[in-house]
Amino acid sequence: VQLQASGGGLVQTGASLRLSCATSGSGFSTDTLGWFRQAPGKEREFVAAISWIVGRTYYSDSVRGRFTVSRDKDKNIGYLQMNSLKPEDTAVYYCAAASRWYPANENEYDYWGQGTLVTVSS
Repeated sequence: VQLQASGGGLVQTGASLRLSCATSGSGFSTDTLGWFRQAPGKEREFVAAISWIVGRTYYSDSVRGRFTVSRDKDKNIGYLQMNSLKPEDTAVYYCAAASRWYPANENEYDYWGQGTLVTVSS
């Protein structure tokens, strides 16, 4: 089972980016697709998650109202639409998959992508 995050880049404050998380591999079964980020010198933190089957979502306070998580079940791709980006959003963003719905609990996630860098300049 593999996850691959993409879509990062360098943008200015206020811009938008959409990250994608492609999933592949046999036997892949997930309840939750989560997004986490790690800024330089900081610990990895939860950003957002979506329940793969029913589509319920959950966001950290820092991104609620600016970021939107979604998924395309037919294509097995998850998305993180990021609007109104701020310099403090600069981080490596990871997607991860979990078999249970504990969206903000990093320890629940069994599979992780390699990360994609988002840099927001001021």
